[in-house]
Amino acid sequence: MIVFAVLTTVMALPLVGLVFFRLYENELVRQTETELIGQSAVLAAIFTQEAEALPNTVLGAPIVHEHIDLPDSPYRPVTATLDLSDAEVLGRRPDAAPAPLPPSSEFLAVGAQLQEIALRTQIVTLAGFRILDPQGVVIAGREERGLSLAHIDEVAEALKGRYRSALRMRAVDQPSPPLYSLSRGTQVRVFAAMPVFVGDRVAGVIYASRTPNNILRSVYGERRKFVIAGLTLLGATLAIGFLFSRIITGPIHALVARTVEIGRGNRAALRPLAHHGTREIALLAGSFIEMAERLHERSDYIATFAAHVSHELKSPLTAIRGAAELLADEAGAVPGSMSQAERTRFLQNIITDTKRLTAMLHRLRELSRAESQPTDGKTSLVPIVEALRRSFPMLSVRADGRSGEAVAMSAENAIIVFSHLADNSVRHHATELVLHVSRQADEVRIEVRDNGNGIPRAVRDKIFDAFFTTRREHGGTGMGLAIVAALLRAHHGSIRMLEATQGAVFEVRLPTAP
Repeated sequence: MIVFAVLTTVMALPLVGLVFFRLYENELVRQTETELIGQSAVLAAIFTQEAEALPNTVLGAPIVHEHIDLPDSPYRPVTATLDLSDAEVLGRRPDAAPAPLPPSSEFLAVGAQLQEIALRTQIVTLAGFRILDPQGVVIAGREERGLSLAHIDEVAEALKGRYRSALRMRAVDQPSPPLYSLSRGTQVRVFAAMPVFVGDRVAGVIYASRTPNNILRSVYGERRKFVIAGLTLLGATLAIGFLFSRIITGPIHALVARTVEIGRGNRAALRPLAHHGTREIALLAGSFIEMAERLHERSDYIATFAAHVSHELKSPLTAIRGAAELLADEAGAVPGSMSQAERTRFLQNIITDTKRLTAMLHRLRELSRAESQPTDGKTSLVPIVEALRRSFPMLSVRADGRSGEAVAMSAENAIIVFSHLADNSVRHHATELVLHVSRQADEVRIEVRDNGNGIPRAVRDKIFDAFFTTRREHGGTGMGLAIVAALLRAHHGSIRMLEATQGAVFEVRLPTAP
C-alpha cells in the first residue's frame, strides 16, 4: 500500500496540477462574468429609470424570464453560466453594421447620459460597455455609436428579453508572452448581454465585455500561499521517503542480517524482529523465522534419528556376527565340539535377527513414505472400517457417531493410520475396536478405543517416539505409532492418548474435507 500510494501520488501530481490550473482558470472566467452581470445590472437600472421618463417610447420584445424565478419575491437573480471546460469559444466579435433605422433622439439622449457613467466605470473595472436601444443600435459606445450590433448572437437573444453570455477570441494588438500560451483564459474575452426592461417589454441592452484576469498574474499575486503549499508538498514528500525507509527498507535490512546470523548457525537469531514496519514484512519475517526453526528441528530430528537407527541396527548385527563367528569356529575345530541343538539355536538367532532387520527396514520405508505422502484427497470412516474388518478378522470393528463425516485425507493414507492402531490393539490382545466420530468446528475427532491390555502409565510419554517399544523381544520395532503421528502431522492432524479404565484410547483429529 505504501509503494502504491507513493507511485499513485507521483503519477497524480501532474494531473492534479492540470486540474487545478483548469479549475482556477474557469473560476476566473466565472468571476469575470459575475462582475459583468453586476455592473450591467447597475447600468440597466439607470437605463430603466431614464427610459421610463421618455414620452412615446417605442419598446422592443416582451419579457422572457429565463433566470431564476423566485415565487412571491421581488428578486430575479442572474447567475454566471460560462464554463471554460466545455463552452464553445466563438470567433472575434463581429464588427458593427450600419443601422436600418437611426436611433431616436430620446434614446440618444439617454445614451449620452450613460456614456459618462460607463467610461468612469471602465477606468476602474477595465470592462467595455455598449448601450443599445430596443433595435440593437448603439446609443453609447464611442466610435460605434449609431451602428447596429443586433446581428451578434448574444445581443440578438438579449433583444428578445433573454440574458446571454459568450466566450469570444480576443483581439490583441501585440503577441502575448510565451507563458501565456499555457492559459486558455488569456486568449478569450467574456461578453455579457443584459436586457433592460421597462414594464413588461425590452427597452434596450447593456452589452459588456472584459478579458478574464490572467491566471499567471493571479498566481503571482498569491505567491506566498503557493510557496507555503510547495513547502508543504516538499515536507510531505520527505515524510513519505522517511516512512518508506523506516517501514520497508529498515526491516528488510534487519531481516537480511538475521538470515546471515541464522546461516552461521546462531540459534539465538531465531527470534522475531524488533520492528516489522508493515504487516506484509511481519508475515514474511514470521514465516522465515518459522521455516528456519523447522529446518533446525528437522536437522536435530535427522541427527537423533540417525543415532537411533545406528543403535537399533547395531544390536542385531552384533548378534548375527557373534553367532556366525561361533559357527565358523566350530566348523574349524574338532567335529562334534558343538551339539546340533546349539548349532540350531545359533542359526535360529541369525534368522530372527535378520527378520528383525527386515522388519525395521520396512518400517523405516513406511516412516519415510508417511512424511512425504501427498496430502490431498478426502474420505470418510465407512470404507476404513470395512478395510479394517477384512485385514483384522480377529477384531470386532465398528464405528458410531458421525461416521459419514468426510476428513481431509485420502482413503489410502487413512487405512495406513488406522491399520497401525488396529495392529497395536491386536498385539495387546484386544478383541474389539470402536471408532467414535464427532465434529468440532472445522475438525473431525475420532476416538479409537479397544478392550486390550492397555499401555503402562510409565511409558505413555514415549509411545510416539521412533524405535521405542516394549515388545522388542517379540519383534517389535517401535515405529508403528511414530508412522501414525508423522502421517497425521503431514495432513495437519494430531494424535494423543487419553485416559482409560480398560484397554487403550487414542484421540485422532483431522481437518474436515472442503
